[in-house]
Amino acid sequence: VKSSNANCEFLAPGGDMGGDILRELGVKHESFPRPADRSAQATKSAAEECLERNADLIVFAGGDGTARDLAQVVGLDAPLLGIPCGVKMHSGAFAVTPEAAGRLLAEIARPDAGNLELRETEIMDADEASIREGMLSARLYGYVLAPVHNRRIQNCKSSPRISDEAMLDALGEEVASEFRPGVLYLIGPGRTAKKPMEALGLESTLLGVDAIRDGRTVAADMSGREGVELAKIEPAHLVVGVTGGQGFVFGRGNQQIGPDVIRKCWPDQTTILASADKLSRLPSAALLADTGDPDLDVALQGFKAVRTGPRRSMMMSIA
Repeated sequence: VKSSNANCEFLAPGGDMGGDILRELGVKHESFPRPADRSAQATKSAAEECLERNADLIVFAGGDGTARDLAQVVGLDAPLLGIPCGVKMHSGAFAVTPEAAGRLLAEIARPDAGNLELRETEIMDADEASIREGMLSARLYGYVLAPVHNRRIQNCKSSPRISDEAMLDALGEEVASEFRPGVLYLIGPGRTAKKPMEALGLESTLLGVDAIRDGRTVAADMSGREGVELAKIEPAHLVVGVTGGQGFVFGRGNQQIGPDVIRKCWPDQTTILASADKLSRLPSAALLADTGDPDLDVALQGFKAVRTGPRRSMMMSIA
């Protein structure tokens, strides 16, 4: 995007990297040839072209991997605005939802818009070495500039403090003891959500969705389709965590839990687990949902108890 107080001009690679959509929408834009391949290098090449054409803001769609690729090229030379549509979005350059990205971009494009307020933020991604050791943590890969907006731009992901671990271990044991016979439990990604499986002595897929019933694993690292099919035929219960530093319950790293399963289990057959410390550090003091279904996102709004320890919970609003 090349902007001024008078107007806003869009730049885009041709084809499916943006040019086709802008043309179909009738948005005036300047196009340049898209890179020939679909590799990370194609993303970097497109970003280099945007910088050469003095873009004031680079908008991209993807997850943390795409953000990492762009950060290597862009650095602090131009701000980034991420449309969240990947599996992991730990970085601070992403809008909280695709709709929020669109609304923010519309504000920037207004003829009377002022100067874009920017902040320096982290590009984070999962640390593969820690995953191999059975731990989930985010690693810092660099810094970029991003627009400032308290409600439309997310914070980067934070990790739980070590002092929370004993409380979460005890919480996992309590939740596992409450599992009912014959009920299918769909366990979301992340260390906190996996605590009940750990208490049962079951192997878990740290970044995936697992299903257990009667103390045994039914399916590991499920796809969204598998979860829907299993949930159709028997009673189901969701166990999910909260993304640290951001507050997402659905739509960040757990896209395998699709709208159909959420509708079946919400609210009475859904358990949310998080440390009290993690909840207290959320920037908006609210939980977030980006399920990909706007009607469901609205239906999820309201208050929901989040279990923070044995016999302890906090009421949190979902915005």
